[in-house]
Amino acid sequence: MPPKKTLSAKNLEALGAPRLAELLIEISAGNAVAKRRLRLELVAQEGPAEVAREVRKRLTTIARSRSFVEWHNQQSLIDDLETQRCAIVDQVAKPDPAEGLDLMWRFLELAPSVYERCEDVGAVDGTFERAANDLGEIAKAAKPDPTTLAGEICQALIADSYGLYESLIHALAPTLGRKGLEHLTRRLQADLPDNSMKRRLALMYIADVQGDADAWIAQYDAEKRKNPKIAAAIARRLLAANRTTEALQAIDAAERRSGDPDDWLWRDFEWEDARIEVLEALGRHADAQQQRWTLFERSLSAEHLRAYLKRLPDFDDLEAEERALDHAQNFKNPLMALSFLVSWTALDRTSVASQPALDRAADLVVHQGTNLDGNAYEILTAVADALSAKHPLAATLALRAMIDFALTRARSSRYKHAARHLTTCAKLASVINDFGAAESHAAYEARLQREHGRKSAFWSQVR
Repeated sequence: MPPKKTLSAKNLEALGAPRLAELLIEISAGNAVAKRRLRLELVAQEGPAEVAREVRKRLTTIARSRSFVEWHNQQSLIDDLETQRCAIVDQVAKPDPAEGLDLMWRFLELAPSVYERCEDVGAVDGTFERAANDLGEIAKAAKPDPTTLAGEICQALIADSYGLYESLIHALAPTLGRKGLEHLTRRLQADLPDNSMKRRLALMYIADVQGDADAWIAQYDAEKRKNPKIAAAIARRLLAANRTTEALQAIDAAERRSGDPDDWLWRDFEWEDARIEVLEALGRHADAQQQRWTLFERSLSAEHLRAYLKRLPDFDDLEAEERALDHAQNFKNPLMALSFLVSWTALDRTSVASQPALDRAADLVVHQGTNLDGNAYEILTAVADALSAKHPLAATLALRAMIDFALTRARSSRYKHAARHLTTCAKLASVINDFGAAESHAAYEARLQREHGRKSAFWSQVR
């Protein structure tokens, strides 16, 4: 049994109705949303028709409002909208699905005006997506005429500029059925221009719920089908329809560009992953494996290397992993190599401990020495953290690269971090027996004093 001081429904019941009523009045003072919630509860005692009337009035008020809502005030609006949505679902639609369906349409009609006056439109997305899903559930109970429903959806899609059509079509597809979906398709084709993005997306969503791969593909002309992302999406839909040969033709029709290991942004594997799926479906497992290895060689993708190793026979994976780590250690881009090596975790197996390839990462750092790009602080910070326990010299060199960059380029915003790195270097120096070709910590710090002694903003952080 929970202690009597714990906030729970049972403990609060002990206060009695009069005291709870007083507390609710006190707590809701100055809180308009809470007052509206309490009023709806009172109105609910008079029946769903009265609740519907109250909600309709509030929706009209929200629709007429034109005041801009800044991000820090949006929660009150969201709470208000959620109160009305829940009232429609729980207090109107359950006893009267037809009235609930009409009210939820009115609720969704608020979306354009609400989005337009909100500073952060993403914050209200969830409310209207939930409302679209609620509409689907209410429609199942209300059983409206599919043709009429299709017309309402078409008008909603035409008015919508914020992407609710996917949720609407998926939510209402069961109620629309084949007849309603076909009518909706005809309405969209008649009411929206041929080149309209909105029409194309809506027809694609209809094709998806119908499982019609050809109708989905038809929304792209031959030129657009050469786009790798579009080709990948087409191939996956053909795969789902068990049309594997066509899927391979679609994926291979894409126009590809070669990858550049120095291009950090070129890490999207959507086309490659789709092609691997197609090759596996065709039973071309060796070709799929070769593509996984090629992806790893090109971009040091740990995900594809792991998938490659898992499909190898026992002991072959050990040899392949060593070959992969050799390739990574000698990769053209040392920062990509370090990022991979410190994050790589071996496959779980009894013969090899599951741990990052830290020895290779440490060797690479020492080999690079002062050539490391200290601007890559996200990578080098992770490298230093990973290496500090077993490879303190390598960790020190990674930290020094960031310190040198901050001071040489006079990046004052990084002085605080550079000072912290210098302190860490001092601690690591106590466990480094041999600095090799690198400066000792004392020599390094003395050089910083000579070359950057006038950067008081940095040295004040150090002190």
